[in-house]
Amino acid sequence: MKTTVSILAVAAVAATLPIATVASDDDTSIATVVKIAGIQWFNRMEEGVNQYAEDTGTNAFQVGPAQADPQQQAALIEDMIAQGVDALAVVPMSPEALEPVLGRAMEAGITVVTHEAASQQNTSYDLEAFVNEDFGANLMEQLATCMGGEGEYAVFVGSLTSQTHNQWVDGAIAHQEANYPNMTLVGDKNETFDDSQNAYEKAQEVLRAFPNVKGMQGSASTDVAGIGLAIEERGMEDDTCVFGTSLPSIAGQYLETGAVDGIGFWDPSVAGYAMNKIAQMVMDGEEVTDGMDLGLPGYENVSLDGKVVYGQAWVNVNADNMAEYPF
Repeated sequence: MKTTVSILAVAAVAATLPIATVASDDDTSIATVVKIAGIQWFNRMEEGVNQYAEDTGTNAFQVGPAQADPQQQAALIEDMIAQGVDALAVVPMSPEALEPVLGRAMEAGITVVTHEAASQQNTSYDLEAFVNEDFGANLMEQLATCMGGEGEYAVFVGSLTSQTHNQWVDGAIAHQEANYPNMTLVGDKNETFDDSQNAYEKAQEVLRAFPNVKGMQGSASTDVAGIGLAIEERGMEDDTCVFGTSLPSIAGQYLETGAVDGIGFWDPSVAGYAMNKIAQMVMDGEEVTDGMDLGLPGYENVSLDGKVVYGQAWVNVNADNMAEYPF
């Protein structure tokens, strides 16, 4: 399929997930299975999936488990296999945990494309918005600048098994160690399970254990919101630096108050659209090639490393420019 999209239209986010059923044996069906249903990040991704369905006439839909749990996600994929979908576009909570079920999907003749899972073996292609370690270094550079290149900082991940979150944090730590020797990482990776309340509680623990901490870097889209609330409650907006992956719709109020200093992200709707497009290309016998233009913002000149397709799709946002990204 040669669909090209120059501007991805934004549809209203549905209040509930679409019913995950295959319309008929004649329809091409692509199920996008995300880490968790109902959070803003994946609501935004669903807009792209729905837009792909509208543009192409494909029976494309999105589902996700009620909790960020690899076993719940695996069970949902099993359900999609049983329903006989033609393709799966999956954002794995744990790439390793999903290898068996994705292997069964491929054995059943189902095309598999993943996102945020560069190590995934049972997939035709894994789509990455960028080189993940570079994105983590980009966040750390901003954190270090805000901190004046010195002081203690802590890091947060949605899951210790989430490959991209750990790549971002590892890339950040490596950048700090190579360039900012007067900064010190305190504690272990704080695991939040993509839940802002958990991030809030972890941030409070960090602030109690390390009262001199100056910086925090989040990975799950909800991390900086939870961290920002903890910072705001303590009146520490001017004393701390907080950066991480999020969206303006999630972190905007804390960007405005200064409890969060900056966020980085890629547009989940474009990634959802791109995953579905790549899945259709695989089903049509087309290959993704180095330098290919997928016709989507940030994916005009993709690079290919084995099965991994890299775009150049990140943006950095703060209080000054967040109005440019109304999602």
